[in-house]
Amino acid sequence: MADVPENAPEHCPGTTSEQAGKSAPCQGCPNQKLCASGATKAPDPAIAEIGEKLSTVKHKILVLSGKGGVGKSTFSAHLAHALASDTTKEIALLDVDICGPSIPRIVGLEGEQVHQSGSGWSPVYVEDNLAVMSIGFLLSSPDDAVIWRGPKKNGIIKQFLRDVDWGELDYLIVDTPPGTSDEHLSIVQYLSATHVDGAIIITTPQEVSLQDVRKEIRFCQKVKMPIIGVVENMSGFVCPKCKNTSQIFPPSTGGAEKMCADLKLPLLGKVPLDPRIARSCDEGRSFLSEVPDSPAAEAYQKIVKSEFVFRKTPTQMSIVQSVTIKGQNKSCVT
Repeated sequence: MADVPENAPEHCPGTTSEQAGKSAPCQGCPNQKLCASGATKAPDPAIAEIGEKLSTVKHKILVLSGKGGVGKSTFSAHLAHALASDTTKEIALLDVDICGPSIPRIVGLEGEQVHQSGSGWSPVYVEDNLAVMSIGFLLSSPDDAVIWRGPKKNGIIKQFLRDVDWGELDYLIVDTPPGTSDEHLSIVQYLSATHVDGAIIITTPQEVSLQDVRKEIRFCQKVKMPIIGVVENMSGFVCPKCKNTSQIFPPSTGGAEKMCADLKLPLLGKVPLDPRIARSCDEGRSFLSEVPDSPAAEAYQKIVKSEFVFRKTPTQMSIVQSVTIKGQNKSCVT
């Protein structure tokens, strides 16, 4: 939970819980008196600060998936590259995958460092109009493990949103880890005071992926995060020689197309498997500029030009404090 202090005892109910400072695990906790006073239930002042900081960002898009290994970071990086191909636009890519930051490698910035200025942390630039921020820039080695509990993850995400000198942006793309846990709750909470266009959900065609992706969609619905649409990644393999398509991950239950039809969500596109994408990511180069005429590159460009990605969503994102699950009231976002 994002509201559990680092020095809290096991089974802490959370500082914003109704049981904060009152339950049995609170006995002897150094925070007990403060929690019992109710002061911890006040909104985090950082939320308003982040809202002000990001007021100069026109569009904010989260890239989500309940499943790992479906290509979220690859998609996020190439979405940013595609948007930055318009040199009149200012783009930023924020990596909030705290334990597995792969964005620096994918965009060719591995080994770069973040610098401090009077206006905050300076992001690292891939191109003149494409800025990147990742915890990978703060590690001494790409092989260093980040072994953090929720509160520390929460803290670094807050810093990325509040303390980075993003400047005026047309698009901020946020790459997230798999799941519906600490990082997701934190990013939703801290963006609650600013307009968010919505989330792009990434899946692969097989049911083992779709099953977890449905959970992510349910998460978005619970926290009232608009869903821009779904992208089916690794959708078949187009042979570069004969141009025939093979289904490496067979859509045994209908794939993303049927899921989107059932859930009434837009299917933004299907990106086929291409080994050159993996090679480009390993080498830190944009696949879209390396192989612009490939079926996968064409699929990316089609997604970027989609009316759903460029639509203006007037809905202000809000936080759901609690949800009802099987008749029980359980905390969802705090």
